This record gives sequence, structure tokens and C-alpha cells, in this order.
Amino acid sequence: MKKTSIAFEMFSTNTKSEKDSMFDQQIPELEEVLGPGSTCTKLPCTLVWTDVTVHTKLKDGKIKRLVNSVSGIAKPGTMTALMGPSGAGKTTLMTAIAHRSPVGTIVDGNIIMNGTPVGDFMHQESGYMHQDDLFVNNLTVNEHLTIMARLRMDSRTSYLARKRRVNQLLRQLCLYRSRFTQIGGLDGKKTLSGGERKRLAFATELLTDPGLLFCDEPTTGLDSSSAQQMMSLLRSNAAQGKTVICTIHQPNTELMAQFDKLVLLAEGRVAFAGTANQALTFFESLGYHCPITYNPTDYFIKVLSITPGFETASRNAIKSVCDRFAVSDPAKELDMEIQLEFHLMDSLDSTNAVSPRDEHDTLQAPSFLTKLLWLIYRYLIIIIRDPRVQLVRILQKFAIAVTAGLCFMGTANHTQTGIQDVQGALFIIIAENTFIPMYSVLHMFPEEFPLLNRELKAGLYSATVYYLARMIALLPGLLIEPTLFTLVVYFLAGLRGSVYAFCFTVFLATLVLNVAIACGSFFSCAFGSMPLAIAYLVPFDYALMITSGIFVKLSSIPKYVSWIRYMSWLMYSNEAMSIIQWNGIQNITCTTDRPDIPCLDSGDQVLDTYDFVPSNLWNDVLALFGLYLLFHSLALIALRYRTRRK
Repeated sequence: MKKTSIAFEMFSTNTKSEKDSMFDQQIPELEEVLGPGSTCTKLPCTLVWTDVTVHTKLKDGKIKRLVNSVSGIAKPGTMTALMGPSGAGKTTLMTAIAHRSPVGTIVDGNIIMNGTPVGDFMHQESGYMHQDDLFVNNLTVNEHLTIMARLRMDSRTSYLARKRRVNQLLRQLCLYRSRFTQIGGLDGKKTLSGGERKRLAFATELLTDPGLLFCDEPTTGLDSSSAQQMMSLLRSNAAQGKTVICTIHQPNTELMAQFDKLVLLAEGRVAFAGTANQALTFFESLGYHCPITYNPTDYFIKVLSITPGFETASRNAIKSVCDRFAVSDPAKELDMEIQLEFHLMDSLDSTNAVSPRDEHDTLQAPSFLTKLLWLIYRYLIIIIRDPRVQLVRILQKFAIAVTAGLCFMGTANHTQTGIQDVQGALFIIIAENTFIPMYSVLHMFPEEFPLLNRELKAGLYSATVYYLARMIALLPGLLIEPTLFTLVVYFLAGLRGSVYAFCFTVFLATLVLNVAIACGSFFSCAFGSMPLAIAYLVPFDYALMITSGIFVKLSSIPKYVSWIRYMSWLMYSNEAMSIIQWNGIQNITCTTDRPDIPCLDSGDQVLDTYDFVPSNLWNDVLALFGLYLLFHSLALIALRYRTRRK
């Protein structure tokens, strides 16, 4: 078994419990029983990039250059720092060499890992820790790592090996005592600190034991002690043979001592590349002498920053530094190191060389079903732990159902006035299962877009898997809510008292709610923000409501707008429920003898009054199913387009 990592030694305390000590003593035996944690052994990674230039397309169609002809090399067992003032191109360069540039970015130049041009295999070969930590806050630390292990690790890895890897990382990164703590809980519950969140993000990337680690500002938001601990973790991983590349903003001297190489960027160009001592010598040769009381990295960034009011002079000074470095001894050493690496790559016997692509081909990603089931599990946890999603809505449904049912109690009978009351009760069932559910999902997708885009780019799953899992996780509530509401209103209002009529009405109400959820999901995915989705959804709702057959007789709607009713599930459900209530009824009584007041004495006459046709019952059901599939399909297309565009 590998020796305990340096990071674990740093974070361990003298107060470790006796139980923890017993576990540590059993680790060799566990390793022997469980075997390796993964079927794929990660290779040491050497990353070389030459003449890398990055452009991005602006909204007005123009092209902006962000990085200009940058070269560098990162070897196993080393830590490389990408530094520079804000806007220098640090993150842009790192995302380019990590093969994670956003859509619309143009990357030119050569980026090679272990002799192979980088490609999609980089998602398996490397870990990428982002500056901002995004998690599903309702999950505990252990749940998050368990789910990520199922989504990231080789499908051939056993359950026990995954469990061992998760526990190993929890202990090494000092998260074991917080394993049952919610990442960002509700109602004032204990949550993770900033340092713990950073270490959890780091643990997530280490699950697959990648040979190459990219870290974007790993110390952002941390105090000096937590920042030192995080850098020590990175240093310990480099000592184990990993290649570590970080962007970092003005580290102190102690943090800077952890890095083997320093790359200074300014205005998208390389201002220096080499060791920290070489950097001091280089800048002194240009006349920039760092004061004794100054942090050297702070001084370098100050020299390479744009001074407000002196923009032209600052840019000329930065250009001079970059030009002088291009012909300096450190630059020549870097070029020789890169050329030597290319020479070694060319001299390798092709029959013995192992490329990242070879290893990627042997990696078996989790199956579609595995990803789907674990994402369903994740979103079910969100629903269970966030009462806003289901519990409050169910209680709200019950309260509204009781109120509405009491208003209609004793009125829905077979009389002339009872006709309107029956139709009113049916419309309450339809409207309540349409509008509130439809608007309740508008916030869901925009809130989850940041995490979704990150996990999609990491190749954890597809937009289709995510959407299916999200909808399936909602399904229990989508069955309970309409059943509960219809049950209460139906019997309090005294609607048609047959098992067939009641069950069919519940079925239709459930179908209505699911169509409404599908429609709301489509608007949420299509417009990407709740205010914008509401702006377009409100007029659409009015059109559906007007053509439902309750306010305007269907035959009297002008032809140029009558087509809208074919998109109205309110019309289909209103017709179907009305048929269930009135078809076959013959004993409607008249309460007046005046011949000038019409009297509807049968259910067929009631249906004819609303332009409803009894033979359309199953056509209405099929139409509701069709709209359900249509809106979900449109939502998935919009989601795929929006995430792909990102």
C-alpha cells in the first residue's frame, strides 16, 4: 500500500478518535481484499504547448485575441503557476491547454500530451478544479462523492473499490468527520466551510486518480492557513508523480515556494517563464529591482499591470518586458526543453509507446442506465430535503382543494343551475393542476444551468440523461398532487358518483398536471431565465384559457385564432371531463315554467351547448398524451441547444 500522503499528515490532529486509528490500522488488509480502485492505471503526463493563440468571437461578430503565441511545458512531479494581472489570459490559457475552452473560442497552436494532440480524452486523463465551487447543496459530503464516483469512475470498478476510494479521499483531505454534513444545508443546519468546499472539489477531481491536475485559483476565498493547506495538498499530489498546473493571483512567499515553475502572463503574452529566482534576476536585469519588504510576486504583477491614467506607457513597458524575455536565457532554456521533449517523443518506438488515446479506449464509461439511476437518486434527495419542492406544494394543494370544495358543496346537482356549478368545479380542477405547477418549474432549470453546464463539459452525462432524471424524480409528486386535489374537490362538490367517473377524472387531472409541467419545462429551458419565461408564458396561458370552452363557445371563436385550441390541453381536458360527467344523463330538472328560458334536460344537450362531442373522449386523451410528448421533446431540444451553445 502507498504511504500516507503528506497532505494527510498535515491535516491529521492529535485528537483523532480511537475508531479512526483502528480503521487506519486495517487499511493494508482492506487494500489486499479490495484490490485496485480502478481497472485503468493512470500514466505520468507531460504536457507541451507551443505557439498557442486563443481568439474569441464577440457579440458584434468581431474577433478578439486573448492569448498570443504562448509556449510552455509541464512535467510529472512538478507544479507550474500561471500568474499575471487580471485579464492577462491565465484562465483562458489553462482552459485551452486543458481542452475545455467554451464554444466560440478559437484555439490555434500545438497542445500535446504524452506525444498525442489533446482531445476529448483529456476529460478522463485530467482533473479540473474550477475557481467557483458548484455543488448540489442538499447532498452530504459522502453522498456527493459516492454519486460522483459512479458517474466518473470506470464501470468495471467494484462497489467495494469505489467505497474504498471515497473513504480514502475523505481521510486524506480531512473530510471524514464532515462526511454526513450537508454541503450547503437549509434552515441553519451545519454546512461546510470555504476550505472544506475547496477540498471537496479537489476530492471530486481526484476520484479517478488523474495524472494531470488543473486548478483555477485554488486559494480564492480562503484564509492564509486554509490556502497553505490547499497548496500543500497540491504539492503532495505532485510529489506522487502528478503534473499540476495552477492559475493563482498574488500568492505570498510561502505559497510561491511550493511551485517549481512560474509563468507570468501580461496582455496575453509570456512576460517570463522559469523559476522564481530566475524571475528576480530577469526583472533586475531590466531595471526592476524588487524592494526587500515587497513580496516578489506582488512586485512582478505590479510591473505587468496597466496603471490607470498611464495606459499607453504601461502597455509599452509590458511589451518591452515580453520582447526582452523572448530573447532571454530563460526563454532559450524553455525552447530547448520543449525541443528535447519533442525529440524524445519522436524517438520512442511506436510499438512501445502508450498514448492517452490507448488508455482512453480501454476506459469503460458508466452505462446510460447507471447514469440515469444515480442522477434520479441525486434529485430525489433534493426533493426530500427541500420542502419547497413537494411538501409545501402538497399542503397548498390540500388547502386550496378544501376551500374550493366547500364553495361548491351541494351545488353540483342535476338542475339548470347545477350545470354551471359542475362546469365550474371541473374548471377549478383543471386550472389548479395547470397554472401553479407550470409556473413552479420555471426557476428549476435556470438555477441548475451553471452546475449542469460544468458537468456536461466534464462528460459526466448527456443533456438527455439529465432531463430524464430530473423529470422522473418529480414523478411521485406529479402523481400525488393531482390525485389529492381531485379527490377532495370531487367529493366535496358532489360530482358524478360512480367509480368510473371518479377514476377517469383523477386520471385526466394527473395527465393535465404532467402536460403543464412539460410546458413549463419547455419555457424554462427555451428562455433560460424565470422573468423572461414568465413574460412569454403569460400571454400563451391567456390564449389557452380563452380557447378552453368555458368562457367562449368553441364554434363562435374566429377562425384566425381558433387554431390555438388545438394546442390547449385545457380544452381537451375540459371536454373529456365534461363528457365523463354528462354523457348518459337524462334527468336534469327545470326550475321554471317560462317558455322563453331554455331548459337543458339531458347531458347530451349540455355537451352540445359547449360544442363538446361525446365521441371525442379518447381523441382528447390521445391529444393530451401528444402534447405531453411534444412539450417534453421541445424542452429537451431547447436544453440541448442552450447547453451546447454555452
